[in-house]
Amino acid sequence: MRNSKIELVEKSFLKQDLPKFNVGDTVKVYVRIKEEDKTRLQAFEGIVMRERGSGVQKTFTVRRISYGEGVERTFPLNSPSVEKVDVLKKGKVKRAKIYYLRDKVGKKTKVQEELKDANATKAAQG
Repeated sequence: MRNSKIELVEKSFLKQDLPKFNVGDTVKVYVRIKEEDKTRLQAFEGIVMRERGSGVQKTFTVRRISYGEGVERTFPLNSPSVEKVDVLKKGKVKRAKIYYLRDKVGKKTKVQEELKDANATKAAQG
């Protein structure tokens, strides 16, 4: 059990404006990069392979294929350098960590997309 004072301080550092996403989702992460005296935003798009930790220490790993090479990048969720996270597609996976994508090549690296119920969307529209 953690100290309640520590939890109270950590709660103030949590970001509230981030969307909910899970392992298997395709996301675009915008990271603030500082180069000498300039700052810019860099986008990194890929599939979320894992989530780790909780609270302030929560991190997630995103994987993409760039010029035929697999690139994985781990981001601290509550870091000030992570500007925003956009969820592009919801993926449907049966594992908490999808490391098996590292061994796949080509179209086999795609994750099945989670389809929404057609009747539910029609009812919501009117």
